[in-house]
Amino acid sequence: MPSKRPLFTPDHEMFRDSVRRFVETELKPHHAQWEEDGLVPREVWRKAGDAGLLCCNTSEEYGGTGSDFLYNCVVIEEMARAGVTGPGFNIHSDMVATYIERFGSEELKKKWLPGMVSGEVIGSLGITEPGAGSDVRGIRTSARREGDEYVINGQKTYISNGQTSDVVMLVTKSDPARPREAISLFLVETNRPGFKRGRNLKKLGLHAQDTSELFFDEVRVPASNLIGEEHVGFKYLTANLAHERLVQAVRSCVVAEVTIEQTVEYTSSRKAFGQTIADFQNTQFKLAELHAATVVARAFVDRCIEQQLNHELDPVTAAIAKMQLSDLHCRVVDECLQLHGGWGYMWEFPVCRAYADARIVKIAGGAMEVMKQIISRDLFKRGR
Repeated sequence: MPSKRPLFTPDHEMFRDSVRRFVETELKPHHAQWEEDGLVPREVWRKAGDAGLLCCNTSEEYGGTGSDFLYNCVVIEEMARAGVTGPGFNIHSDMVATYIERFGSEELKKKWLPGMVSGEVIGSLGITEPGAGSDVRGIRTSARREGDEYVINGQKTYISNGQTSDVVMLVTKSDPARPREAISLFLVETNRPGFKRGRNLKKLGLHAQDTSELFFDEVRVPASNLIGEEHVGFKYLTANLAHERLVQAVRSCVVAEVTIEQTVEYTSSRKAFGQTIADFQNTQFKLAELHAATVVARAFVDRCIEQQLNHELDPVTAAIAKMQLSDLHCRVVDECLQLHGGWGYMWEFPVCRAYADARIVKIAGGAMEVMKQIISRDLFKRGR
């Protein structure tokens, strides 16, 4: 990772040092066990809250420090650098908390954000369903109004933090007469009658991150749990998608950088046919190509971060960042694993775990095909 990046001030770098220490002492030594267990203990979240790693940019009036998005980026980058994929801090901080603070009522902000900052409350994001992934308008989970309450029925799947979350930011259909247009967002407490967690899903990668099915059977929530206005939830989702996709691009860029560093180190010491793997021209050219592509990607990602800080990052640019970095992420770990030879296929090597963890980036946060659709629509619209 570049040692000097103009975006980050000395204060950001001091915070980076503290985050790196926390990751090295509190997360990395236990990550292998969490991969076996399939989840991260709740006390880790509380320790992260005490260390200031959660919801960094939440306003002071709701328990946060009111820091800028760069502090969130530092947490994402340092966890990615260490290969720590278990704690779903970015879902909690950059998605759930962001929706609450941007669109929630004052009551919801005061009720939930302080606990999310401290790690006492864990948040999850309930969008995907068995029959609806990137097509958010295709969800079937419903919310019907009954007096001062809403009654929720449906099912969600692939929900990160699903086994441990205390509250779900839930996406629902709220008007049967407008099944694809009327979407509403709710905060649903996981201790409410009718809510049930399904199994902790077994996945190709991200083994330490709990990922669940969630079921809602006549779950009643007060009308005050509605986020923003009724029926306009899709607008809120769209408004935050650029931010969410940038978060993924930031992580992918770091993984690519770190994997190249690790591969340079490995190939410089591993010998074959009387010389190191790094002495072969094929190795040099492969790593040169990957490094050059990553340097270019870093410049673009940092520019996107700058735009986000200035509230200028648009959905199309975010889609480009997500698409390009997802592709680069997967290409780097694949080609670097090849340069590790048989050792690259062993779970004890970081490149092996990085390879397994990488594949989801082309799906989560909007599939690659959806990113291409967003970009092409804008391209042809401008062409006309």
